[in-house]
Amino acid sequence: MYCALYDAGSCRSCQWLERPYSQQITDKQSHLEQLLKAHSPQQWFAPVTSAQQAFRNKAKMVVSGSVERPILGMLARDGAAVDLCACPLYPASFAPVFDCLKPFIARAGLTPYNVARKRGELKFILLTESTQHGKLMLRFVLRSTAKLAQLRAALPWLQQQLPQLAVISANIQPVHMAILEGEEEIALTENQALAEQLNDVPLWIRPQSFFQTNPAVAAKLYATAREWVRELQVDTMWDLFCGVGGFGLHCATPSMMLTGIEINAEAIACATQSAKMMGLSGVQFAALDSTRFATARDDVPQLVLVNPPRRGIGAELCQYLSRMAPPYILYSSCNAQTMAQDIAQLADWRIERVQLFDMFPHTAHYEVLTLLRHQ
Repeated sequence: MYCALYDAGSCRSCQWLERPYSQQITDKQSHLEQLLKAHSPQQWFAPVTSAQQAFRNKAKMVVSGSVERPILGMLARDGAAVDLCACPLYPASFAPVFDCLKPFIARAGLTPYNVARKRGELKFILLTESTQHGKLMLRFVLRSTAKLAQLRAALPWLQQQLPQLAVISANIQPVHMAILEGEEEIALTENQALAEQLNDVPLWIRPQSFFQTNPAVAAKLYATAREWVRELQVDTMWDLFCGVGGFGLHCATPSMMLTGIEINAEAIACATQSAKMMGLSGVQFAALDSTRFATARDDVPQLVLVNPPRRGIGAELCQYLSRMAPPYILYSSCNAQTMAQDIAQLADWRIERVQLFDMFPHTAHYEVLTLLRHQ
């Protein structure tokens, strides 16, 4: 992939861009194999590769510059603004959106936030696209509600220019810290759920719910999990750290009893909506802490699926699983190092299958799916 921003030294987020893509995959696979070497996995599946550009479904843009000439992109370490609108990781459909947003910021009088001076209102623009119909979710991250009335008044022009905008909201992030969003979300459109579909499963994305940034590879990840779970023929399952329910909804069958747990209430609302659409009466989702939910239970399902954040599932949940001994654990991870640390604590399980999914080309990051069977 060629990137003028990288060549100019303006953005080096894609740290591995100079490595041939085939070498990136080889290096990631070698890293994973080294981490799991002591556990002697029984079966390795070939890595799932990604498109090398235009694979991202979302953009997180720092807004800087002036109200008349806003810059959408990032701030370099020296504080200089870098325009990332031409980033080749974004689909071509994002370019006309960025082109409209720049004059809209001026129309709405949304002064970009100046980090050095701690002044201004508009901090970030967050854009997400659905692969289903090309509809968009747009979020304005503001320092306060001071410019909210101006934003509302200017929105009809933006909606006329960009009829693909399905969900619009304002997030209030008042603190002077490198935090992407705050707790308060203010709806600016009646609809606050962006429809998505991966494989044959309807999914929903709400403003504060997490969704994978590489939907093509995510679809393959979910499909693989479904295939592996169906082969096990289990009828009870927990989906911990379930997000919007991608794994559980793919794996569930009409006869399965499945409980999905996720601390983010917005994500649970999405998962519940999908389960209702699919007619899955045996599936339920709850907004709870996954570790607290599990460790408070005296029962255990046949399969526990975990998809934790980068920190892994941690010692407390590992100890609970070791004590309750479910027959199978399906571990999806975005950080193979913490996954390997967790697996080291699950001494009574053997690794049956492992597969790498390259969700993040041109970086050292990747996703991995690991099936463990109790011995």
